[in-house]
Amino acid sequence: MGIEQKVAVITGASQGIGASLVKAYRDRNYRVVATARSMKPSSDEDVQVVSGDIAERETAERAISEGMARFGRIDTLVNNAGIFIAKPFTQYTVADYEAIVGVNVTGFFHMTQLAIAEMEKQGSGHLVQITTSLVDHADSASPSALASLTKGSLNAATKSLAIEYAKRGIRVNAVALGVIKTPMHPVETRAALDARHPIGHMGEIADVVDAILYLEAAGFVTGEILHVDGGQSAGR
Repeated sequence: MGIEQKVAVITGASQGIGASLVKAYRDRNYRVVATARSMKPSSDEDVQVVSGDIAERETAERAISEGMARFGRIDTLVNNAGIFIAKPFTQYTVADYEAIVGVNVTGFFHMTQLAIAEMEKQGSGHLVQITTSLVDHADSASPSALASLTKGSLNAATKSLAIEYAKRGIRVNAVALGVIKTPMHPVETRAALDARHPIGHMGEIADVVDAILYLEAAGFVTGEILHVDGGQSAGR
């Protein structure tokens, strides 16, 4: 039975959106490979935990190889892991740059390349990247050039990969987020963050999960940058 059960690989899976995605895919009877820099072991025999830094090739190799060894296939990769540091451009340090590029771009490259190689063998698969609406709608209240540099490249790669692999049964999409309500946003900042969205409030983690599950089921959708941002990308 195990070989027919679909398998999702989720990066940044230890908390927040990633942890919610692990639960959501398990609720849909997917087996899951959950990876993050620090992951606690899971008591669920259908969750394979891989701890490590996805900026390092070895972590991606373990995530994919252990998923294949245990579950026999890779059907979905959600590139959820990301680093966001909002600073004026001239105040970014080299360490900031290396950390952001390492996770947002290098980690994406390692995970996606290895996952696609397995998806090609079975003639099907789906990849989803988490990006940001700041790529399309810069906000002076949130200077974030490195987020746009790295997440904008993922938007571009999403469209390129969607076309490259369209005839090989592999779909590639992205979800571009506004500000999502997570513990990283202190309560005292939330009114200001709510006001940045035309719809009048921040998004919830459930909004992100719902969007990704929509793309998972939408077999005729590929190359899409789905904005889940309360209207930010439409304008003000």
